[in-house]
Amino acid sequence: MFIRKATETDADQIGDVFLAARAQMAYLPRLHTDEETRWWISNVVLPSHEVWVASRGARVAGFAALREEWLEHLYVAPSAQGSGIGAALLDRAKHARPRLDLHVFQANEGAIRFYERHGFTLAGTGDDNEESLPDAHYRWESST
Repeated sequence: MFIRKATETDADQIGDVFLAARAQMAYLPRLHTDEETRWWISNVVLPSHEVWVASRGARVAGFAALREEWLEHLYVAPSAQGSGIGAALLDRAKHARPRLDLHVFQANEGAIRFYERHGFTLAGTGDDNEESLPDAHYRWESST
């Protein structure tokens, strides 16, 4: 596995990871077409976020997108989940920021366990997201 800063040429593979990971979240409503999602990644996420990708060979297997102190996105391809890619991307994000905030859907129990295992604590709950689903606000702060 190799972690590096994303480039514009990674947009299609980041889209593949995002769409595949979210397809496994049966509780999520489908609000956008694949084409709209890919446009958003290319034209919104990549230009306005610090994006890191984890690759296995020539394929992107996961990505993390940071904006200010927010970890806006952390997704790993379903075939690569459980292999340490998510933890490696999260460590890279922690290295980049002294504090990280994130939102996670309350129904995503696996992600909640993952973030809690990595030192995040619950900071609040709500449902102020495009999907109108209950979410949780988690925070991590460096001890140094």
